[in-house]
Amino acid sequence: MQYSLWLMLVILWVSQTVEGCPDVCKCSRKSGSEKSEVNCHKRGLFSFPSNLPPDAWILHLGENGIAEVKANVLRSVPKIESVNLERNSIKSIHPQAFAGAKQLMLLNLYGNHITSIPPRGFQDLLNLRFLMLGQNQIGILKAEMFAGMRNLSDLDLPLNALTTLPSHVFKPLITLRVLDLSLNRIQRISPKAFTGLKQLMFLNLDNNSLKTIPAGAFKPLHSLEMLVLDNNLLSTLSMSAFDGLSNLQELYLRNNELEHLPPDVLGNVPRLSQLALSGNRLKTVDGNMFAHMPELKKLYLHDNQWQCDCNISALLQWMGQTKVTLSPPDSLRCVSPPELRNKSLRSLQTSKLLCPA
Repeated sequence: MQYSLWLMLVILWVSQTVEGCPDVCKCSRKSGSEKSEVNCHKRGLFSFPSNLPPDAWILHLGENGIAEVKANVLRSVPKIESVNLERNSIKSIHPQAFAGAKQLMLLNLYGNHITSIPPRGFQDLLNLRFLMLGQNQIGILKAEMFAGMRNLSDLDLPLNALTTLPSHVFKPLITLRVLDLSLNRIQRISPKAFTGLKQLMFLNLDNNSLKTIPAGAFKPLHSLEMLVLDNNLLSTLSMSAFDGLSNLQELYLRNNELEHLPPDVLGNVPRLSQLALSGNRLKTVDGNMFAHMPELKKLYLHDNQWQCDCNISALLQWMGQTKVTLSPPDSLRCVSPPELRNKSLRSLQTSKLLCPA
């Protein structure tokens, strides 16, 4: 009986043994599975391991010292679906580095030293869904870099050195849903930068250096639900800044330099439910603007430079009638005139507000 039990354990152990595992890595396979997981995380590697098990489907190579991704590094693992290369020292990627990896779904290159993406370097990755390129030194984007990536749904590019978004740069990414461009140095967006992104749902441009939004720049983004423009240098918005965003539900414009809003600037975003305008230089806002937004649920207006004169009457009247959740009431206070400084907007009587001379 004991011998039989021992024999069963040996057979089970043998079934878990993975042939061709690199010496410094740990390879494992679930019982009954034909896929191996290869863990080479933080193993002091300076090059891509060559003797990988042919049935590998997950490869962990994070926090090593790999500086270069050479041609055909995944040729021996045709079933590979996930590769994690975060926090290495990668500076260059061969144009044929990922050739043959047609089942790859996730590629993580976060936290390396990549300055440019090779033209058509990802064209073989027909099934790639997630591409993480954050915290690198990428300064230029071109459409040819994303050629062939027709199934990509999530592109992360925060913490890079981007300064401009040229025309048609994302055009090959026809199924992209999430685009993160935060924490770059983007100063200019081409009016046709987002052409082709008909399925995009989330766009993050937080912490850049945008001073203006070109008219119609967001027009192709018919499916966009959330747009983040916090922490930029926006001082004005054109009447057509948000044209085309008929499905937009959340708009964040916090900590910019906006001094006023054109009356109909939000006229083309009928489904907007959350709007954040805190931390700007607004002196007054026409309350009638919000009265024509039936889906609005939350509105943040604190930390602005409210000028409490007769021009703010429409806003006060709307605030007194609306069921929209506003900034904490005590946070909305007058900055001028001097006699009303620090006075709560909710405490004001519109009939007593003076008009500027």
